[in-house]
Amino acid sequence: MTDFAKLIPELKDWNNGDGISIESWICCSGNFQFAIGYSALFWPSFVEFEGYILREGFTIDGLRAWERQCGSDRRAVESVMNHLHIADTHYVGCPDINRERVVYLGRTLRDIYTVKLAWQFPARSFTVSFDDSDCDDLSDYQITFFQNDGNA
Repeated sequence: MTDFAKLIPELKDWNNGDGISIESWICCSGNFQFAIGYSALFWPSFVEFEGYILREGFTIDGLRAWERQCGSDRRAVESVMNHLHIADTHYVGCPDINRERVVYLGRTLRDIYTVKLAWQFPARSFTVSFDDSDCDDLSDYQITFFQNDGNA
């Protein structure tokens, strides 16, 4: 069970110290523009291109560069093209970044990617990875995915 009060300490300060649920906190603090922005992060768009499954918004020039570097290893190309550093989902120097929050988001995104890829591409099999072991640098935490053998 997730301890949202640990991840969002201000929850306990609401209602004269009685606290507030995460859903109520969102209702009081959130806005629709952020909700729309986060929806793109939490339900990403994936596309098929030349047998690859990639996050929407990739560039063909970037793909070709990674093909040259990785050779014919489709898994390696997809893995690097689809990686996302969790710290990069917010601005550099964001003051509330910490390991617990980055790991929570990474694990959540791993689960979402797993479900979304299976739903969108039911005939294909994917490996979605997020290494949540201790890292010295929070920017090292990243999620990625690639198709397993037998696809494409």
